[in-house]
Amino acid sequence: MASIGDALRSAADEGIITGEQAGRLEPYLIGRGAIIAHESVAVSVIDDDASQAEESEQPRFVRGFHDILITIGIVVALIGLWGLGSLFAALPAIIILAEILVRRQRLALPAVVLTVALVQWICVLAMMLSEEFWSGMSGADQALYVLPIFAILLSAFYWRYRVPLALAATLLSLCLLAIDLVFALLSKLLGSGDMLAEHSVLSATVFLIGGLGIFSAAMSYDIADPARKSRLSDVAFWLHLAAAPALLYAMLSFIFLRNINGEWWGDATSPGDAAAVLTIVIVFMAIGLIIDRRAFVTSGLLSLGFAIWTILQRGGANLGDYFSVTVLAVGLVVLLIGIFWQVLRRAVVSMLPDTITSRLHPFYRPTR
Repeated sequence: MASIGDALRSAADEGIITGEQAGRLEPYLIGRGAIIAHESVAVSVIDDDASQAEESEQPRFVRGFHDILITIGIVVALIGLWGLGSLFAALPAIIILAEILVRRQRLALPAVVLTVALVQWICVLAMMLSEEFWSGMSGADQALYVLPIFAILLSAFYWRYRVPLALAATLLSLCLLAIDLVFALLSKLLGSGDMLAEHSVLSATVFLIGGLGIFSAAMSYDIADPARKSRLSDVAFWLHLAAAPALLYAMLSFIFLRNINGEWWGDATSPGDAAAVLTIVIVFMAIGLIIDRRAFVTSGLLSLGFAIWTILQRGGANLGDYFSVTVLAVGLVVLLIGIFWQVLRRAVVSMLPDTITSRLHPFYRPTR
């Protein structure tokens, strides 16, 4: 470690201060306990860089083992209560636990679990309705009754406890309700009893538009909090988890619906179809890099595996074990993207205009 005298003499050599000033400053600084902490500063800078690289997308719902312990207790207690009591005994328990653990103690992971418990409670409530009530209704018609209940109860839960997952689930239920209403309207206009089978391309288009709606909502929260310091970023995190697979499989449906029987990854799937799927997955990975959301990478891993397997098997590759080669290839892709995420993102984002990058989460710039 350099001494204070060495540092002052270097400053004098560079013309920052005079030699006389360096000689007078050295005893002054030493007398007041000044030290050179270059190494510790360097370590701190490196640690900060590593922290930025690792925490570019860190949901704030796991803060320590205390949260995990409380969450285990919630799950076990609710399971036991659900078994001993009725459906209506679980809802007061969820509310009481939310008042104590979420509203007062602000525990993040228990808030997520209690939100999921509320969603499950609504599902069970819908299933317990009499068969006479649902008699003669299609699944789409039943959703028109159930989805508004989701939206109302989850929005009330968010209003009271400010759980990001509750808001994301509310927006998702509203989006699903809008899609359901569009299908109901199209069914009446076209006189169709089964839109998915009779108008598959139109149905895929509706799902794609719905996925774009979810993605737009997620991006609006991301743009509102590019530094990802507030609750808005957590809402965007959950919305992206829903938007990524919704968009992916809506896009893939346009490829597989061309098959005679509409089968996914069946005998009719050609290497050309697999190559198209591979292209879509790569585009989604690029989108994930740009917006710094790994959900767009993980959502396509299954399709990536099927695409690689199809290309290898039906493209004439002479391999003894297609499955192992496919799994190895997918694993290597995941490792490479995970390890070089910041490098890849910096390379991709740097090609975009400032009008776009200024609205995105800042990409990691190494200090050294």
